[in-house]
Amino acid sequence: MTMYDARTNLSQQVVNEVRQHFPNLIYQTIIPRSVRLGEAPSFGKPIIEYEPNGVGATAYRALAEEFVQRESGQIKFINGTTAR
Repeated sequence: MTMYDARTNLSQQVVNEVRQHFPNLIYQTIIPRSVRLGEAPSFGKPIIEYEPNGVGATAYRALAEEFVQRESGQIKFINGTTAR
């Protein structure tokens, strides 16, 4: 899930609904809404280069790691529950 804003009930409700309906498809990593994520394209840079230690870059690295683990079979989901 991207553009997540933990301050709003709507973001929390959307994540919960999507996880309920697509438990084995959605990644557990959430990409938060961030000003820096919005600025990076304006400077022609990926967030990993624009602000490498920011919350956006950190979240995208975590998503990449989760993707690799899932694709390599290190992480499996059974009814929305992570099993290693």
